[in-house]
Amino acid sequence: MHGTICIPSHEYHERALKAGKILLREKLDALIVNSNEADYANARYFSGFWPLFERCGVAIAPSGKAALMVGPESKEFGIDRSHIDQVFVLKEYREGADPAYPELKADTYHDVFKAIGVTGKKLRIGVASYLDTSVVIMQGIKDAFPEAEIVRADKIMVELRSIKSVNEINCLREGYRIAELASQQVIKEIKPGMTELQMVGVAQRVVYENGAEYEGLPMYVFSEASTRHAISRSSYRVFQKGDIVQLNLSAKIDGYSAAIGYPVILGKLEGKRRDVVLFGREAHFWTQKQVKAGVPASDIAKKFYQYYCDNGFKDNFVYGPLHGTGMIEVEAPWVETSSDYLLQPNMTYQVDTFISADTFGVRWEKGIAVTESGCEVLSPEIGELYELEF
Repeated sequence: MHGTICIPSHEYHERALKAGKILLREKLDALIVNSNEADYANARYFSGFWPLFERCGVAIAPSGKAALMVGPESKEFGIDRSHIDQVFVLKEYREGADPAYPELKADTYHDVFKAIGVTGKKLRIGVASYLDTSVVIMQGIKDAFPEAEIVRADKIMVELRSIKSVNEINCLREGYRIAELASQQVIKEIKPGMTELQMVGVAQRVVYENGAEYEGLPMYVFSEASTRHAISRSSYRVFQKGDIVQLNLSAKIDGYSAAIGYPVILGKLEGKRRDVVLFGREAHFWTQKQVKAGVPASDIAKKFYQYYCDNGFKDNFVYGPLHGTGMIEVEAPWVETSSDYLLQPNMTYQVDTFISADTFGVRWEKGIAVTESGCEVLSPEIGELYELEF
């Protein structure tokens, strides 16, 4: 039955307790994480709540007590969908249209902190999701606690979210299964004369029919010149025979976003184009073989870049070999030449191999979990190059 693969309620409570212990270690009096509709991860990690239009936040005390903060129109929504019992309505989390809500008697950060047992004026408050904390939210925190020290606390969330539980990995695995179903249906239906957006529609139908709560990311169906875009959106472009079409399709299961990607050729791929595409696939599997618990992340990234250089594809390099995945399809930590950590069991990554040429690019991508002896592929394995006949 759809919805049976999920994060159980007790796991949310355990996460808050773990965060509280880190706050004690870091000598912080409270942690505030903020989220929005696009990057909901940190607030949803503790609450299960995913905002719509408005922002939201979670405040956590060293005791592990937590409270959800929502905008003026999300009180009932928050109560219904949150695994945190205490829900407060703050104007700081209002929507971008910036309504005044003159009749609303809103809660305050003082109300929130009192409810989770945090008192005093000269507090050390950690704020995570720093990039997604709006000026209005930050100013609200400062106005409520003018004598407080505000500390950027993103590293706490990276520590908590980097190593996945069994339930988290199960959610990802189910998302990958559905994303592959969508990819195979697109391959069955795609043909010259159709548009990129039509294929997005096919993929969306399949992910919802098979139990996803949403797309894991905006569905990528690009062709020819737009395949050079590392990040982009599908368009009304009409496919032509011989096109390279990039698929990156995804499914979200209880907040966990799983995406897989590979190119599809509407015909036969020849010459230099074929060389570039197949090298990308080789680099993808090369990366997979490097993954193992205890390996320095920077070593993989440095060797990956050298692998491009040694094989004559230095100018086709775009970014490093792996990035973290989980609630957002791209999340910390990345694997880059500047990374300073070791891979650990149950870290989850996208093996994301993007290679770009002058007129096109391709991405080979799938999800893995680090093990003591290598890695477990969470998604269906990348197959051979799809060259379709018409």
